[in-house]
Amino acid sequence: MTAMTQLIKGQRLALAQDVANLPLSAAVSAPGVALDLVCFGVDGAGKLLGEPWMVFFNQPASPGGGVKVASHGPAAPGFVFDLARLPADIARVVITASIDGDGTMARLADGYLRLFNASGDVARFALSGKDFVTEKSLMLGELYRRDGAWRFLANGQGFAGGLDALVRHFGADVAAETAAETAPAAPAAARVDLDKRIAREAPQLVNLVKSAGVSLAKAGLPTHRAQVCLVLDISASMSKLYRSGQVQAFSERILALGCKFDDDGQIDVFLFGRNVHHPAPMDLSNWGNYVGHIIDRHPLEGDTRYGAAMEAVRKHYFPDAAGGARSQPVKAALPVYVMFVTDGGTSDKPLTERQLRWASHEPIFWQFMGIGKGRKSKSKKLAAFAQSDFPFLENLDELDGRLIDNANYFSVATPDEHADSALFDLLMSEYPGWVKLARGQGMLD
Repeated sequence: MTAMTQLIKGQRLALAQDVANLPLSAAVSAPGVALDLVCFGVDGAGKLLGEPWMVFFNQPASPGGGVKVASHGPAAPGFVFDLARLPADIARVVITASIDGDGTMARLADGYLRLFNASGDVARFALSGKDFVTEKSLMLGELYRRDGAWRFLANGQGFAGGLDALVRHFGADVAAETAAETAPAAPAAARVDLDKRIAREAPQLVNLVKSAGVSLAKAGLPTHRAQVCLVLDISASMSKLYRSGQVQAFSERILALGCKFDDDGQIDVFLFGRNVHHPAPMDLSNWGNYVGHIIDRHPLEGDTRYGAAMEAVRKHYFPDAAGGARSQPVKAALPVYVMFVTDGGTSDKPLTERQLRWASHEPIFWQFMGIGKGRKSKSKKLAAFAQSDFPFLENLDELDGRLIDNANYFSVATPDEHADSALFDLLMSEYPGWVKLARGQGMLD
């Protein structure tokens, strides 16, 4: 049985080798307040090793599984640590807590941070609101390396700010909010806030968002940030797809991608047929029947004009060119990922080609998806060589005269042809390569 040590603030405890070799659990009891627990994996300089090392309820495991979110009872959330799985550049893992909502840590009734393994309790650090006044977040405790062995520190350091104060403390990237003298907003903290919103306002999207995150990680873009834009064909031939709910379901998948790429919980939407329309964004407050509402306001139209839609998208994100010619690369803080959906050809091919060439100088990637089965050959022997319903989109994918390759194309029989994970993988097939090309041209920070 492991001997348990009662710790006070600032006290350190060397972990015996047999303790460090077993999975080690941490549980937090905090009656009187609702806390968000986050574990930060930091390097020798005390800086977050990367956003994947910020472990919390919606990013429940670190790379390699050395840190995992765990529940040790209805009122004892916490983590499990497999210290042997932590890479050498992780010097400390810090257990933190921040107030969820109004209030301060002074409202905390008697609680504790408990450290234990399969053999029993290792250490306990008592927590009490009497020790705090204005603090909204705390570093509760940390596991750290010293002379080749692991130790534990009962920290107890408080911050007047919330989660974003912790994020800044660990040196994560921050972005200025306004020109006013306000504290910068931390993307990592915003990520936690967005995940909480998704779980609260759109729980049906939680698994979609996680699936999108898995595909981004496989593509080498686990912390990549981008704006997402969905461009939908509203020509009359799309009627059945809208009525069946397939366009709505597909749009939800793109919203999920947007929730991983950005922290505002929304995507821009453009509609095109004979005309181009720019409705309100799709977001966590209106996603449920978003497509039905916008089609009520913008009924299906005759004609299909890719070029006009692309021009409108470019005007929106890069108004200085007003959708016109470009000859020099343009730099932006965030790239734009455009999901362009159609079931037919376009009547403005020359304009479409010009738009794609001009847009190759801008940090905007065009993912075209054609909805159609392809023209089938009557000969079984030639069936494998059936032509696409979208030869023009195929040609766009290989269009000459562009600064960089800024487009990809694939076709589906129906928008729901692929499972979620397969679709997200498909959406990332060429985008990571484009990101590298755009950076090489100085288009991205």
